[in-house]
Amino acid sequence: MDPGKLITIEGIDGAGKSTLAVGLAQALETRGIAVQLLREPGGVLASERIRDLVVDPKLHVGARAEALLYAAARAQLVDEALRPLLEKGTWVLLDRFVDSSLAYQGGGRRLGIDAVREINEFAIQGLRPDRTLLLAIDPAAGQARSRARGAPPDRLENEQRAFFERTAAAYAALAAQEPKRIRTIDASQPPADVLKSALDAISDLI
Repeated sequence: MDPGKLITIEGIDGAGKSTLAVGLAQALETRGIAVQLLREPGGVLASERIRDLVVDPKLHVGARAEALLYAAARAQLVDEALRPLLEKGTWVLLDRFVDSSLAYQGGGRRLGIDAVREINEFAIQGLRPDRTLLLAIDPAAGQARSRARGAPPDRLENEQRAFFERTAAAYAALAAQEPKRIRTIDASQPPADVLKSALDAISDLI
């Protein structure tokens, strides 16, 4: 049996990752591909518990503790869900993965991409995405989309514009370093066009 593919979806808050993930899962299923949709942090019980900590706006979580919590949730997800699913041939669509930590904690929190990459290498034990879809959007537009949802903002969504600008810049730098793996998609397009662009970006894997 061929192993499954790991497709990760990245971008700042408000870029439309969750919408794309659902649409892409449906599109792949219609092509006869077994797909599992997961999110980060989360996806398994222990990681969802960690998610509750990192998104709670009432908590103060230091930048290093935040980076370590994300890495811990990721390590559990890799062991409990990602590797078993991929080994049995299931494709996994993952809403965020290591690139999120590199961008948000490495860039946004100014911890440094190399430092954050190091703790995540320990967490993922060599697991790499087959393709990463980076939804690029202006930080102001992303924040406006997040506010338009009407839900109370979580701890990270409460950050200032400068934080998201640093995060977006880190994402762009990562994409420039790995253009074969990371395919940048204009997230300001209508959702149907974003989905078409995403399918084009993974067509060689299907």
